[in-house]
Amino acid sequence: ASSSSSAPRVQQTILTSLKGLRPGFSLTPGCSDRRPPTSLESCCASGEKQKKLDVLANEILLETFDYGGLVSLAASEELAEPYTYSRSAESGRYAILFDPLDGSSNIDVNGTLGTIFSIRLRTAGSESDLLRPGTEQIAAGYILFGPAVLFVYTSGEGVHLFTLDPSFGEFLLTRERVRMPARGWGFAANEGRSGGWAPGARAFVEHLKEKNRATGRAYSTRYSGSLVADFHRILLEGGIYFYPADNSAGAGASGKLRILYECHPLALIAEQAGGAATTGRGRVLDVVPESLHARIPFAIGSTEEIALYERFLCEDAAPA
Repeated sequence: ASSSSSAPRVQQTILTSLKGLRPGFSLTPGCSDRRPPTSLESCCASGEKQKKLDVLANEILLETFDYGGLVSLAASEELAEPYTYSRSAESGRYAILFDPLDGSSNIDVNGTLGTIFSIRLRTAGSESDLLRPGTEQIAAGYILFGPAVLFVYTSGEGVHLFTLDPSFGEFLLTRERVRMPARGWGFAANEGRSGGWAPGARAFVEHLKEKNRATGRAYSTRYSGSLVADFHRILLEGGIYFYPADNSAGAGASGKLRILYECHPLALIAEQAGGAATTGRGRVLDVVPESLHARIPFAIGSTEEIALYERFLCEDAAPA
């Protein structure tokens, strides 16, 4: 992924939008205004229930990119169709894709939330610009709203981590060229859905739980319900996050996570940090989505765990 001279200005626009998102979190349970728990309002474009804060975050991000003339096209997990910015439809060089609020199931319990984004060059100015492989991203990143607010991004030249300093409202570079360990000792997966997984995926989980013969150590489970939070831990500590194809009732065998808004951007970050991301059968960044809200089976993390995961799924049984 190659960077462009004005791409950093798009990233700065994303940081500006965060200053609008953070006050919105005061509407969530556990905060000072003591409003009732955020209720389910409707279904988003991908068919899942929306919280009020999902809608608010989406509106803030859309409004923010209307300024500066850099972005001509936006696509979101919450929108059925791409949004065209009329003022910059011809002049804007970039398309932005985002999951405005990852982990919204955590809202009512005051859990960790995040925002994921991907930046691409605009060509035709239509949906065809977006239905492209992840290798064509020029930048990607995420924001983690936890004990500290973190901004992690790549423009194809390593992964960098910034921390919001609340004393003067700016993000400071705190880690440059972050590298993911080649192996970790943690995994994140929604094992409650394992009844719908392929035998190889279930066998992989059981393998991780067994003590390693050399170290006497088994993997620890680390699953929070927020993809951003789980991936951030793996980025720093190593390990694997995976959400295999799920054949149980109400779930599609194609997977749960969205290619454009979740899988492609995080896969770019993982690879830039020395990790990997796979569908179980191939590289995530090579996947070309058939639609804006297409989904795939997804695994991301350290290279050793990803290789092992692919081996289990390809053999559909534990290795000898």
